[in-house]
Amino acid sequence: MDTNKSLDLAAQAANISPILGRYMDKSWSHGIGHRLYDTAGNAYLDFANGIAVTALGHAHPRVTAAVHAQVDRLMGPVHAIGFSEPTVKLASMLADTMPEGLDSVLFLNSGSEAIDGAIKLARRVTGRAAIIAFRGAFHGRTIGATSITTSSLNYRMGYEPLLPSVYTSVFPAVYRYYAGDEERAIADALKHLDGLLMTTVAPDEVAAIVVEPVQGEGGYYPAPPAFLRGLQDRCHRFGIMLVVDEVQSGYGRTGDMWAFEASGIVPDVVCVAKAIANGLPLSAIVSTKEIMTAWGKGAHGTTYGGNPVACAAGVAVLETIQEEGLLANAKARGLELLGGLRELLADHDEIGDVRGRGLMIGVEFVKDRSTRTPDGQAAEAVIARARDAGLLLLSCGTAHQVIRWIPPLDVTVPEVEESLRIFEGALRG
Repeated sequence: MDTNKSLDLAAQAANISPILGRYMDKSWSHGIGHRLYDTAGNAYLDFANGIAVTALGHAHPRVTAAVHAQVDRLMGPVHAIGFSEPTVKLASMLADTMPEGLDSVLFLNSGSEAIDGAIKLARRVTGRAAIIAFRGAFHGRTIGATSITTSSLNYRMGYEPLLPSVYTSVFPAVYRYYAGDEERAIADALKHLDGLLMTTVAPDEVAAIVVEPVQGEGGYYPAPPAFLRGLQDRCHRFGIMLVVDEVQSGYGRTGDMWAFEASGIVPDVVCVAKAIANGLPLSAIVSTKEIMTAWGKGAHGTTYGGNPVACAAGVAVLETIQEEGLLANAKARGLELLGGLRELLADHDEIGDVRGRGLMIGVEFVKDRSTRTPDGQAAEAVIARARDAGLLLLSCGTAHQVIRWIPPLDVTVPEVEESLRIFEGALRG
């Protein structure tokens, strides 16, 4: 595979700001299904999906048809002066996927914007200031989202002072800090949270606890169900809002529509983005009608959120997930992928852990299994070799030591098998 010819766009990008970090400097031409093509004509099996965005792959016929049809009817946002059909329909469909009571939807543009909105909502409705988040979390790049993000020092450095009254508690990253002892991880994390509420910030000053049911950028660490139930118990006890960030883990990614479902909790607020429109900018805050009403008319707003074209794509995404049984497919293909990766774990000492649910799987690389010292260089080298062989994967984790597997929800058995073959070759070097 010739990858040297694909740098033409990068060479012409002098006016593109260098601020954006990129996993690779490839020049992309087009995507079809689960393949992404560079400008030299090389095809890559895309298990990166724009960081879990193109959950149905590229140029999905149903989504593309919905976008074309809506562009011809109405493209500009009209919510400031009324309603558009796809926006109203998607809100109804999205609410139907949630637990009973989470029936009020505010559409915005990005995951970061949804998190910022949720912080504003929680503070205004509760009349409290404090926000509690968790070590290793990634919630976005806007100032509010950055204030509760600790997955990388680079995301925070140079931006102080950030939002005041933000407190960080321990996340039960079972493998990284507790050597696989889930019970101890849960107990320690909840004990730390209780200590925070006892010594540092009073419970009646806390507006919200914000948590990812599976930490994304921080390392693909699933929150144990008992930990999430412990958070909900404390939120109920002290009148704190539980805000769940499903930006990356939602929309069937874990085999359930929402990752929090596995724990049996019902959050007060759910933040949604990434896969919601299969690549078009769209996000949402979902809560109860009571909470949204208490927020107050005009207390928050958006110019582009709820764009009718993006919402038309969103309707097509949800219809496809439901009608094609993609939650079941994510569970089945995820089990196959997890099984294949764990077989490789047994043969390669540089892999310390393979974890995840559905099609949200992390493979953690270590220098030594006994110490679990992260090895980001090894992970990045494997990613580069896999890319050269035609498979796109991304890293995450504080040292970039985790390779994340985020295939499309409609990935096939042959594609899973192909990806494992390429990955095994990349491991061998």
